[in-house]
Amino acid sequence: MVVTGDSGGRLILCGTPIGNLEDMTWRAVRTLREADVLACEDVQRTRKLLAHFAIPSPRLLVLNEGNERRRTDELLARVNDGQDVVVVSGAGMPGFSDPGYRVVKACAEAGLRIEVVPGPTAAVSALVVSGLASDRFVFEGFLPRAAGPRRRRIAELADESRTLVIYESPHRLKATLDDLAETWGDRPAALVRELTKVHEEVLRASLSSLRDEIGARPARGELVLVIAGARNLSREVPAVELARRATELMGAGVARGEALRQVAKEAGVARREVFDALLQERAE
Repeated sequence: MVVTGDSGGRLILCGTPIGNLEDMTWRAVRTLREADVLACEDVQRTRKLLAHFAIPSPRLLVLNEGNERRRTDELLARVNDGQDVVVVSGAGMPGFSDPGYRVVKACAEAGLRIEVVPGPTAAVSALVVSGLASDRFVFEGFLPRAAGPRRRRIAELADESRTLVIYESPHRLKATLDDLAETWGDRPAALVRELTKVHEEVLRASLSSLRDEIGARPARGELVLVIAGARNLSREVPAVELARRATELMGAGVARGEALRQVAKEAGVARREVFDALLQERAE
């Protein structure tokens, strides 16, 4: 059941451009112009946006990851008093890997009116331009920063069959690609950077190829990784076949580690899966 408050006030989630200001909609311009209060993640960036479209600045309140819990009650009270509170993030859709969720939840529980003004989203834009399956996908946001938690989370997602969309920062990208290739095998992927901006770029390749590319030419800017979901590898390449291929290479003088890497890359599986297949064959 949808409950709409009768206070006259509204909480409005307003999407803004992720780069190219020409992506701003007329409705978004009107919404910002008519706002009583503008809750924004980045005041300086929001002021530039307002100035570009000659929008008189309403009252600006900072709403970010650090203060959202404290700010929620104030914004709720303003909506309840009949004000139109518009929420914008630094870029894209507020509440989507950006502040806004707690305010929406509080207003929904209070039965207040909530509206959305759709706008660009980096995750969906990267997905559709990646060339990978877009009918079913999972948005993972940012992986954990620390190596241990990141690797554990990657392992938890190893069997996810839907296309995965991940945000990453330039200085962690190489380590993340290392962990992904090691755990998931050499899956098809796309690295999408600086969407809608002057230096927009889409690199479509395997995880290991992307890792090598980044090693030679570090990526900069805002990055989105789109990665093919897991296939049913046990049906496509049986364990006995993985073991046979690795054994043949080692018999030809290839070192075990290199043999595991080559077979894993050819089969599109993790190197650990080839190693386990060898152990299973020897045990049998």
